[in-house]
Amino acid sequence: MKRGFVPHADSLIAFECAARHGSFTRAAEELHLTQGAVSKQVRHLETRLGVELFKRVRQRIVLTDAGRLYLHDVRGALESLTAATRQVMSFAGNEDVLNLATLPSFGTRWLAPRLSGFIAAHPTASLNVTVRLRPFDFAKEPFDVAIHYGDPVWAGAVAEPLFREDVIAVASPAFRARHRIRRPQDLAPLLRLHQSTRPLAWRQWFECAGVETELAFQGPRFEQFVMMAEAAANDLGAALVPRFFVAEELASGRLVQLFDTVLRLPSAYHLVYPEDRSLRPVAARFRDWLMGEVSAAGGGDRPVLPG
Repeated sequence: MKRGFVPHADSLIAFECAARHGSFTRAAEELHLTQGAVSKQVRHLETRLGVELFKRVRQRIVLTDAGRLYLHDVRGALESLTAATRQVMSFAGNEDVLNLATLPSFGTRWLAPRLSGFIAAHPTASLNVTVRLRPFDFAKEPFDVAIHYGDPVWAGAVAEPLFREDVIAVASPAFRARHRIRRPQDLAPLLRLHQSTRPLAWRQWFECAGVETELAFQGPRFEQFVMMAEAAANDLGAALVPRFFVAEELASGRLVQLFDTVLRLPSAYHLVYPEDRSLRPVAARFRDWLMGEVSAAGGGDRPVLPG
């Protein structure tokens, strides 16, 4: 890209701020400039682009169609620059910065409660933890390692197994008592909560329990286990969740395991890192620590055995 083609950052910032407020005056207040300075920056930008970004309507400014289109991309670019700047500032001369991508439920319920142990063992390490729901390209994302659930398939990466899940049916004590749930077939006509990325889970659980039903797919769906577990604890319905995920709720009695039937899926959690470069020292230490935590926890639910 030719250097002279890109507008000056000050003009882009002034444009985004004015568009967000719908006012040059309020943008000037936020940017600690005069109203005339902000208006001048926007006019220079319009002249450079050869298009009108705002329509001036009395004391107001309104985005044109071109302005709305441009705002979307400019805002994304400014957000990316802000994130990149914060990212590089976090190093601050410290090579022990670990950039980790994790799944939200795993990060919240399994990983986060243990991270103080990693920092205690490696006090010079600094963590940047970000949520990612799907595999990404390590060459295009600034991560050292990631936590992945599913098959050990990730293009351009090595996937080391951590543990598999034992998935159990849970509900609040009040829900179980109100519906007099005593046998697995009692769940068939009741409200059941589903995890949106695992649409077959209830059907598989019923098959494990020896129950035939045409209602296995009915019920509300949740993107994350944390919301589904909280809804179940507040009497909405029965939920299928990994045992490790609701260990605290089971211990406190907010949730109860309804039956001994356990759904054991072949998929597993994996630690993933790029195959075309060596792990940075801090990432290697994290890997060793994580494997130790999995072993100490009995493999989460179940360790992944060879073969």
